[in-house]
Amino acid sequence: MEEKVLRGHHLLCVHGFRGMGYSPAFVEKMTEIVGRVRNDHDDFMIKTVAAFDDACMACPHRGNTKCEASEGSNEHVLSMDEKVLSHLGLEKEKSYLKSQLVALTASKVTPDDLDHLCKGCSWLPYGVCKEGIEELRKK
Repeated sequence: MEEKVLRGHHLLCVHGFRGMGYSPAFVEKMTEIVGRVRNDHDDFMIKTVAAFDDACMACPHRGNTKCEASEGSNEHVLSMDEKVLSHLGLEKEKSYLKSQLVALTASKVTPDDLDHLCKGCSWLPYGVCKEGIEELRKK
């Protein structure tokens, strides 16, 4: 079975993604990932990491070893990864069925949790992330 790699905080981003991103290539890659995650008929393995993942490979801010979006950005995204993985009770470098991860997110994450889990994220003020989590919980 094919395996995708997603960093902790991207496990939440996929539910709020609305086509915005850091570059056309990044938006294209996220659109592909999101489409698969949101497809109820497509189940596959996802390895959870606190490191570069499939989406990061298309990001213009990806340096050789760390995120270079801004001063402190690498530490920030790593802290969000750690908070999300801990909140969901997941282990780094472990693989899970996509359906399990989506169900876990729906049951354990509320829109208000994002204020803590995603604190400081530039996308949070748009409100789409909270909307995405709310929609997921209603399914």
